[in-house]
Amino acid sequence: MTAPAAGTHGDRHDPVTGSPDAPFPPAIFGVEGLTALIHALRTRGYHVLGPVVRDGAVTYGPIRSAEDLPAGYVDETAPARYRLTRDGGDARFGCALGVQGWKRFLHPECLTLWRARRTPEGVIPDANDATPPQPVAFLGARPCELAAMRVQDRVLGQGPVSDPVYVERRAQAFIVAVNCTTARATCFCASQGTGPLAGDGADLVLTELLTDEGVRYVGVPGTERGQGVLDAVPHAPATPADVAAAAAAVRRAEREMGRVLEPEGAREALRANPDHPRWDEVAARCLGCGNCTLVCPTCFCTTVQDVTDLTGEHLERRRVWDSCFTLDFSYIHGGSIRPSARARYRQWLTHKLSTWWDQFGTSGCVGCGRCITWCPAGIDLTEEVRAIRASTTYRRRSLGDVHGVTRTAAR
Repeated sequence: MTAPAAGTHGDRHDPVTGSPDAPFPPAIFGVEGLTALIHALRTRGYHVLGPVVRDGAVTYGPIRSAEDLPAGYVDETAPARYRLTRDGGDARFGCALGVQGWKRFLHPECLTLWRARRTPEGVIPDANDATPPQPVAFLGARPCELAAMRVQDRVLGQGPVSDPVYVERRAQAFIVAVNCTTARATCFCASQGTGPLAGDGADLVLTELLTDEGVRYVGVPGTERGQGVLDAVPHAPATPADVAAAAAAVRRAEREMGRVLEPEGAREALRANPDHPRWDEVAARCLGCGNCTLVCPTCFCTTVQDVTDLTGEHLERRRVWDSCFTLDFSYIHGGSIRPSARARYRQWLTHKLSTWWDQFGTSGCVGCGRCITWCPAGIDLTEEVRAIRASTTYRRRSLGDVHGVTRTAAR
């Protein structure tokens, strides 16, 4: 079994409008239809997850009806700043993103690989009696998050060695994406080509509209099973006016993007400038906390830990998330090969935006902006790339020049 590849979720068409020859025409329904949609997913055996308010922030958790969604909430973001406010409206998807993405439901932060116990006869492995996880339905996945799933499909599901846990969970997941109709100050998905319009991979795509009649949802299935779920929802055919309003709302979000990052420009600039003085400047601010990797929807690194209880009678081997910002991440016999914050930040950013292309044929960034919002030092990767590209830069003549560095001016 392999993870779904881009384009394998049904015939591709514009998820806002549909196309004249598309097998899945657009529909429209209200908040009651949204609750019916959730019920239809639950009756099909899915554990429905969606945005919920918890501890003053929006995260993803269990959803039983549209009333569980954060109606009237708006998230405000900036470098090192997040604030949840009420706008008095009735929109269920007025918040752009949850604090963390959907990654933890597909690529869990802690996974028990095996257990063992000590007996008089020796150490005996315990049988793995864990039941398979219930299939999940993601309600409210944003276009950038959908793009992140496509990236992880390639990294964890389509390489020479796939992750069976990810592959199984991803194949079973039902995705209800929601096109973005507003953008936040830290968003830059438009320049990455990952939003605000959803791409491939969703079973159903919604666009939320605020109308005189209340909140309405234009929905377009992306797969046969998406159409099957929509058939269980009371709806009407979307009119040309409904479709036009949905398209206009998505275009508005694109105009509101607060930041820009050109993928090709970033790839070239970072590859050419491993010794740029900007790395020292950002290292002086970076705390090495790893927040950026924890909230990133595409970071995938893990390590393995052996854990015992206090008695020493039970042992577990666990796979847990790891971060390239930790000193031990690059530990090789004799010490870490990236002992400085400068080296670790440079590794993260250069891999994410440049060498990721060489490994996986895509960028490792989808423009969600979470790393900007949740960096306690307010480090903005779009600004770091812009500064390196705009200034006089330093370039190594070759990787084999170990006796000295020849610096040449480059733009």
